[in-house]
Amino acid sequence: MSRSGLEKDTQDDKKHHGGPERAVCLYSLERIRSLQTEGHPIDVGTAGENITVEGIDWDLLVPGVTIRIGDQVLLEVASFTNPCKTIRASFIAGEFIRIAQKLHPGWSRVYARVLREGQIRFGDPVGVTPASD
Repeated sequence: MSRSGLEKDTQDDKKHHGGPERAVCLYSLERIRSLQTEGHPIDVGTAGENITVEGIDWDLLVPGVTIRIGDQVLLEVASFTNPCKTIRASFIAGEFIRIAQKLHPGWSRVYARVLREGQIRFGDPVGVTPASD
C-alpha cells in the first residue's frame, strides 16, 4: 500500500474517489452481515470498499482515528463516504442511502489517508487508536 492507496486499484470517477484523502475505503464485516440480515444483497467488496475489517468497534471509526493493519500500515480516517448509485445493486430496491452517515450514523464506510506505507495481507490484525484532541 502506498500513499495513493492499494496497488493496482483504480477508480472510474477521480472527482469523487481516490487521491491522498480518499486513498483507501474501509468497511466493517459486521455491518455487512447486519445488512444481509435486513435482506440486502450486499457482500464483501460490493459497496466499493477496498478493505473489509472485522472485530473492531465500527462506531469508533470517525475522522482523525488511526488504524493499524498488520505490522507496517498506518491509516488515518479522513471522512465518511457518501454512497452513490454505483453501489445500488447491493441494497434492496437500490436504496444505497441505507449506509449514508447523515441518515444512518455509524453505518457509513470510511475513507482513509495512508500515513505509513507497507504490505497488508488477508488476516492481518487491525487496531484502532482514538483521535488525539
